[in-house]
Amino acid sequence: MSYKMIVLDMDDTLLRDDHTISNATKQALLEAQELGVKVVLASGRPTYAMVEIAEELKLNDYGSFILSFNGAKITNCQTKEELFSSTLPIETVQKLYDISKRENVWIHTYVDNTIVTEENNPFTEIEAQITGLPIDTVADFKEAISKPVVKVLMVQEESHLKKTEALLQVELQNQLSVMRSKPYFLEFTERGVTKGTSLAFLIEKLGIKREEVIAMGDSYNDLAMIEFAGLGVAMGNAPDDIKKIADYTTDTNNNDGVAKVVEQFILNKQLTK
Repeated sequence: MSYKMIVLDMDDTLLRDDHTISNATKQALLEAQELGVKVVLASGRPTYAMVEIAEELKLNDYGSFILSFNGAKITNCQTKEELFSSTLPIETVQKLYDISKRENVWIHTYVDNTIVTEENNPFTEIEAQITGLPIDTVADFKEAISKPVVKVLMVQEESHLKKTEALLQVELQNQLSVMRSKPYFLEFTERGVTKGTSLAFLIEKLGIKREEVIAMGDSYNDLAMIEFAGLGVAMGNAPDDIKKIADYTTDTNNNDGVAKVVEQFILNKQLTK
């Protein structure tokens, strides 16, 4: 199969634990783009927090795309045009706030490249470190949200949030997309919006077949695109249930897992490592 696109989750997939790209991975992705392969970033991160990595990989030079907010936005790196945008209405955000209080979890969202929360907490601090966005701790969360937002996160320690996820996937199944991006991040976007649905939208625009797409990820918000792509790849550091669904499992994010897939399936290099 001749692949025309590789779609990459960022944290714990493309990026090592120190949030950098290895030289081997960068070189492999640049070589793939020289061959005409589109490299697309697909992350739960806000768009702003993906631009620096996109520029490092020269996606703007090669006319590629960013799928941010778990696919709720698609941005052309070259023209900065938004091809797709989805939001949650104010009433939905307020409902999620009430649920967060009921379930004893923290909540935050994004307004004008700022993380908005009513109570700063260790997990929102982690999001600020990952994205580089400032935290605005407000007195009244509901009052602070005066316009639709792209995505909402509930955050809490893993065992508690896992129970919350199971409950809300049932309670909100006909209303919102509900998925975890990290053990302590539970994400909410418009119903039907996932990395997989946005990827389907993008390749239709570009005239690329799903069989010509490789998608790589490590977490539950990557499942939809891993299942959709012609070659769905789980990272070596992914949970076992994601590996079972993927077509192929590569090495870990800290051991050039992305580079090894690009070398084997796109650059046709014999792996010796």
